[in-house]
Amino acid sequence: MSSRRPKLILVYEPENACFERLVADGHVPGRAAEIASYLAQSTDIAPEFDALAAACQTRGLSFAPVALDDAANLLAGEDPKTTLVWTLTDGIAYFRGGAAPALARLNGLKLLGADDALFALCQDKFRSGAVLGALGLPVPQSGLARDGRWLVEPPASPAGWFVKPSRLGAKIGIWPDSRSRDLGHALELSRRVFAAYRDDVVVQPYVTGRNARASFLGLKPDTGVEALGIVFVASGSDFQTMEDSLALYGDTGEAARAAGTYAEPVLLPVAASQPRADARIRRIAQSLIAGLGLRDVFSVDFRVEADDSIHLIEFEVCPGLPCFDFRAYCRTQWGMGLADAMAATAASRFLASPTK
Repeated sequence: MSSRRPKLILVYEPENACFERLVADGHVPGRAAEIASYLAQSTDIAPEFDALAAACQTRGLSFAPVALDDAANLLAGEDPKTTLVWTLTDGIAYFRGGAAPALARLNGLKLLGADDALFALCQDKFRSGAVLGALGLPVPQSGLARDGRWLVEPPASPAGWFVKPSRLGAKIGIWPDSRSRDLGHALELSRRVFAAYRDDVVVQPYVTGRNARASFLGLKPDTGVEALGIVFVASGSDFQTMEDSLALYGDTGEAARAAGTYAEPVLLPVAASQPRADARIRRIAQSLIAGLGLRDVFSVDFRVEADDSIHLIEFEVCPGLPCFDFRAYCRTQWGMGLADAMAATAASRFLASPTK
């Protein structure tokens, strides 16, 4: 039996490490910086480390933030009975955070969050869309294009199509003209994305409605969909672009706030105006938990129409914890700041699975 103090290890991939690796791989610095901005939550959470350590200490845990490049060696020396690994950032292509849950499993360590298979799936929008469709969930059918040619042609769509990179997040590669009225323009967007980022694009029928996000943190292991925080994300535009995203997070967001150009979207509870849509989203989330294996911490993006029709857009196994929307969720649902909510979640896993 182990007498060591339980430990929470938070594994994260820093923006700078990603940027340097991308430049070494031949990406021009400007584009590499845009790609690496996906990891801005690593930049934004660093000032929270002291608060996280203190919140963990009050609950009988120790806390260790670990950069991804150091994780393999460190995790190999940890005690499986007293160690819990929480992966902050995902990635299988441009980012590498998806290696962290695999390393935890390799070393027999407890893991908070989804298993590594879902880490690989969620960041490939075309493949994840195919799986979600096979589960009978209301996801728009996607086409797939690479550098101006179709790999899979999209279905017809009188309202046009929406074009976005298949393996990049944080609105990278989404521009004001990413809603396309014709497929020729969609192919041109695929050339632009490939030239900038070497990525494919998914081409989905454009769906109307308001943008909504469902956030989840299982403060206790038996927490269910009643704890989802489901809000409309009102940014003042039909969809957010890469420029909008860059103005919210990381060093670029800090500069935008200092310059007075920071515009945080307004979060409005879906249940307040469309309770039937809220109930439908909870049923979809339950299907994702049962059929896909989402657990512990995740977010799901939707479009919600006025008649309560729901379109499932994508899911995240590593939602941006230090981002404004997840902080708001922790305050509203759990009455806690981010550090306390994370520490309480980690501590509950050890209480559910005693170390002695």
